[in-house]
Amino acid sequence: MQNSTKDISAFGSFRALDGDGDAVEREQLFRNVARLFSFVCDRVDDGQVEQYDEVLCQLAELVEVEGRSEVAHLLAPLKRAPGMVVVKLANDDIEVAQPLLEFSNVLSDDDLIEIVGAKSESHRTIIAGRSSVPERVGDAIVFHGGSESVTRLVSNDCAELGENTLAKLVEKATLDTSMAQNLRGRADIDWPALQDQISDAGDSVLEKLSKTELASDERTIDQVNAVVFERIRNRAGFKASSWGVAWNQVKALGDRKQLDMSSLSRFARFGYGHHFGAAMASMLNLKPESFVKWLAKQDYRSVIVAAKTLGLSPVAFEQGMMVLPWRNYPTVDEIKNVKTRFEMLEQFEAEDIFNLWKRHEAKNRPSKSQEDFAVAI
Repeated sequence: MQNSTKDISAFGSFRALDGDGDAVEREQLFRNVARLFSFVCDRVDDGQVEQYDEVLCQLAELVEVEGRSEVAHLLAPLKRAPGMVVVKLANDDIEVAQPLLEFSNVLSDDDLIEIVGAKSESHRTIIAGRSSVPERVGDAIVFHGGSESVTRLVSNDCAELGENTLAKLVEKATLDTSMAQNLRGRADIDWPALQDQISDAGDSVLEKLSKTELASDERTIDQVNAVVFERIRNRAGFKASSWGVAWNQVKALGDRKQLDMSSLSRFARFGYGHHFGAAMASMLNLKPESFVKWLAKQDYRSVIVAAKTLGLSPVAFEQGMMVLPWRNYPTVDEIKNVKTRFEMLEQFEAEDIFNLWKRHEAKNRPSKSQEDFAVAI
């Protein structure tokens, strides 16, 4: 790997990148660059990822569907993949986009929502069948989708259906028997809670759907309560798998030069706690494990300094504190107290503390660095 940066830069001198090579040469180079990245993706730094991204995006403009499809299949299972080319291929023809829409964890919810609104019903149907379909993505599918994508969403037990989404689905089910049957089979729906959100047009289908053995069974009610509790707990607590996905999506956002303060605000507003923490760590060039330790130790001091160094507003900081995946969810009083301390700390003071901590981290003295945080605040 010593010469990897030099080798990657050398791709820029290839005739194929200037469009001078023939179609076979361009396609072969496209595949080779993607294969090489798949071999070294766990060892390259952000600068090298950016170089791969630039080359792959250039070549994607010069090759036919077959070549783009093969590269999409190569990139789809990677946990860390170049953000620009992944989004580019995910917005491509369905035969190119399918593996990325189905499997890629590099695509964020916002990426998927944009594709749902801009691309074909085939794109929406693939997204509706993903192993995880967050509520916002599902809502976009119900809004933009036709019968095929919406029916697949409803039949996907891994799709989160919020109350507003369910209300729209019940309306659509008045005209679609298959959709109605799939709705009836879901154990995570609280039918009474939906009643006030359904218009008269949906009353009859709601009555039919809710009058089933499942809806009146005590065990099913317990299951529904368990689902609701689990979702709350998942949002409040740290999950290694969720952190890994969030970290790679945040890095891909950085690849596209779209990781900024508005990203942090959006993550906080929509309750994306793992993404909020990963974005803070990435923007500060922190090792992800450092931020994870803060969450595990309920280390509010370190988060205060990091947030003030970034220049977060008090509102954004408070929202972030509420959505971060702490080991134990902070109380209202704790959040108020931490916000007060955040407001009292000057940004230049936070920057001095943070830079001191970074210097100690570079010398592999983590215990001393944490002590610096504690003493300084």
